[in-house]
Amino acid sequence: MVSTLSSTVHTTVSPNTKKVKVLAGLIGQGIQGSRTPAMHQAEGARLGLHYLYQLLDTDQIAQPAPTLEQLLQATQWCGFAGLNITFPYKQQVIPLLDELAASASAVGAVNTVVFKDGKRIGHNTDFTGFAESFRRQMGDVKHDTVLLIGAGGAGVAVAHALLSEGVQQLLITDVSRERSAALAQSLNTHYGTDRATATDIDAALVDRIDGLVNATPVGMAKLPGTPFPVELLQARLWVVDIIYFPLETELLRAARLKGCRTASGAGMAVFQAVGAFELITGIRPDSAAMQATFNSLDPA
Repeated sequence: MVSTLSSTVHTTVSPNTKKVKVLAGLIGQGIQGSRTPAMHQAEGARLGLHYLYQLLDTDQIAQPAPTLEQLLQATQWCGFAGLNITFPYKQQVIPLLDELAASASAVGAVNTVVFKDGKRIGHNTDFTGFAESFRRQMGDVKHDTVLLIGAGGAGVAVAHALLSEGVQQLLITDVSRERSAALAQSLNTHYGTDRATATDIDAALVDRIDGLVNATPVGMAKLPGTPFPVELLQARLWVVDIIYFPLETELLRAARLKGCRTASGAGMAVFQAVGAFELITGIRPDSAAMQATFNSLDPA
């Protein structure tokens, strides 16, 4: 049974001169290109922590792979302070948790789990991470009407962020029309009637939008392709992709060549990591330092 925390408060603290040990990790599928471990470990070292961050890639675990519950149980028993959760487990993990912070409860997806006092507490830093990135990279463009592609765990967080950042009309498409309709209905409950609508992609729709966001895994190194018909791209559109490995997906490359303003998932990756680091360690990290670590890594 999952209960809801009304609020979550974290205090900024300074690390002790004696190194504090922190064990954390990332559970996901096909995540060998993730830059999250490097960002966490570099910031931990900068702050004087003995920080070890492990990838738990279910594509790489010997078969039969453990269940998500077994992975949570094993990491909890082994003394992990917390975990990041990524595709495809952001919604699957919720029934396995003891509590949800307000961020995860509002979004209905979890990307960070903190182990505290024997409990598993779910949080969502994708919401704030995307909002901060969008504000910095696209805050000055027209974004009255936006197309969101993907209504899964990441898509839900992006949807909330877009509406909180001033999008007036959010049009949502997904491989499951039922899922996009359910998300639209949920968003309208939170943000007001008719702020979100489930839709299909066609030329008439493209004429209505100011920009689009891909919140699906299509375009990742392990899932090449584009979730949007590139022949429908127009130079006046802006295009954001939350994927960052590769940094330039097929969609972003086609949009750039068409003359669109583009942004990769790098910003969201950094700012969600900033939030997750603070939740896991209790220490506020330096976002500029984590951005520098991200930028220093070999491009995917």
